Amino acid sequence: MSQSEARETAEKAVPGSELQQKGVLVNPRAVCNVCKRLYRDPKILPCLHTFCSDCIGQLEPFSAASLRRGEAEHGRSGEAPEANRTATVTVLCPDCDTEVDIPQSGPAGLSTDHLALDEVFLETLVSDAPLGCDLCGEGAAESRCEVCCVNLCEFCCQAHRRQKRTASHSVQALEELKARGRLCRPVLCSIHPGQELRLFCQPCDLPVCLECAATLHRDHRCCPTHDIIDLHGDRIRELVSMCLRPRLERLEESLQKVETSQKTLQVRVEATANEIRAFARSYASAVEAHCLSLLRRLEELRVQRRNHLHLQRAQLQQALLDVRGSVEFAERLLSCGSDTEILSAKGVTLRRLTGLAESSYDPHPATVAPDDGSSISFLPGEPAGEVEGYPVVGVINSKTVDVSRCTIQGEGLQQGHEGQEGHFILVCRDAAGEQMVRGGEHVLVSIFHKEKKNCKVETTVADNADGTYSVSYTPVEPGSYSVWVCVKAQHVKGSPFVLNVKRKLRHHSGTFHCCSFCSSGGAKEVRCGCPGTMPGGFKGCGHGHKGHPGKPHWSCCGSTVEKSECLPQSVLAAVSPRGHLRTVEL
Repeated sequence: MSQSEARETAEKAVPGSELQQKGVLVNPRAVCNVCKRLYRDPKILPCLHTFCSDCIGQLEPFSAASLRRGEAEHGRSGEAPEANRTATVTVLCPDCDTEVDIPQSGPAGLSTDHLALDEVFLETLVSDAPLGCDLCGEGAAESRCEVCCVNLCEFCCQAHRRQKRTASHSVQALEELKARGRLCRPVLCSIHPGQELRLFCQPCDLPVCLECAATLHRDHRCCPTHDIIDLHGDRIRELVSMCLRPRLERLEESLQKVETSQKTLQVRVEATANEIRAFARSYASAVEAHCLSLLRRLEELRVQRRNHLHLQRAQLQQALLDVRGSVEFAERLLSCGSDTEILSAKGVTLRRLTGLAESSYDPHPATVAPDDGSSISFLPGEPAGEVEGYPVVGVINSKTVDVSRCTIQGEGLQQGHEGQEGHFILVCRDAAGEQMVRGGEHVLVSIFHKEKKNCKVETTVADNADGTYSVSYTPVEPGSYSVWVCVKAQHVKGSPFVLNVKRKLRHHSGTFHCCSFCSSGGAKEVRCGCPGTMPGGFKGCGHGHKGHPGKPHWSCCGSTVEKSECLPQSVLAAVSPRGHLRTVEL
């Protein structure tokens, strides 16, 4: 019996995935990952993954580009295009997705995975399913021929040993094979049935049997497998131990780190997500609490303004009744009463009417501004402090401008200089005197010359959006001006103001110095704007001469203030009629 026939017989012993269907735990090394059944003629792909020959044959080509690439490569070698088209087929490994080439002969040209066959045979032995005889198919198998790889009943085993061709085969009891835990069987030649591959042809790089070495490989150097195994085995061991095993360890360590990082990342993300959810719940609670607080404050304002309106209404109603009753009585007295009746009621009537006329409570419809709630507004962007430790925004603004409480800041309201920009600030305040926190008020500022009615100064009002308004102006003529500052068409307290504009500032033309000698660059006889001289020549610094102010001063006018206005020429002539020394910085 040939090895292929024996293999087919062994495969028929356990049809398909019968073991899996019966719930028997199957060795994964004996199962194909494509069909999920025990291996049938297992073949090794170039990526060292094993699949059934039929499963490999059913794999679709990776792409047409791979075929064209094979055509181009073979085309350069000078072969015919028809031969090139089927030279190699590229498929994807079902396990690792690696592109692998199938030889021209198909899956049959791939190396057989004998280790997988061993696992399959061992699986059939250790399974609980009863094994029948592979030869007669009637009796229960008790032995196994390791050469033919067939299970034999007792009768067929005796016949197997009596035949001359199979008498030398090694036959082992199935129970003994099961006890070993691993099945070691000889690898037979596919060309010469019954011949074990014991030699290795070095030029062909193939294991061969004795007949192959004597016929097909007679001119080749063939060595026993046990003599050559060390050379090739050591090469494999060297690659594994020196290169791939360390790389494997590094890859495993790196993979473990990545997996650990993934777990750590997931844990951290989940913890952060929980923190975000807790924060959102707490923040939402704080916002809700702030909302309730704002609504309570709004209700308080409503009650407060309502009570104020009720009181104002009651006062107006009472005043209306008093005035209306008195007016009706007086008019009826004058129109219907006799002279005696009028004179009799004159005293009490005049006293009542005089009292009402002199009363301070005399509102005018144009000046009465009932609080209709228009001053109440919600400012969503304004900071509102913290609630339960969380910052919140949004405040209720209920302040209204009290024109009588508004104030002016800055010296630019009282004095200015010709041709120079002046500034002052209007601060709008409420009835309690507190500064408004927002802008938007109608502010009007006008500056007029008191003597020249046609002389008006252009003004600019900038809303600072915090209750203050910056006012700037530039007078073109000196003199006295009137400044009107109005808010909501009403003058603020003190308006109109008086603004005094001085002539253009005169700059110094001399040197700010300590003595006339220093100012003149060392001249012995000089006269300074102090006024002062150094008679008799140089006698020291000259701080103590007659007329010296005793401190640094300007040589042009004698002013002791460095940042000051230079005195006019008329003033200088009055101080020193004969002129003064004018110097510049050396």
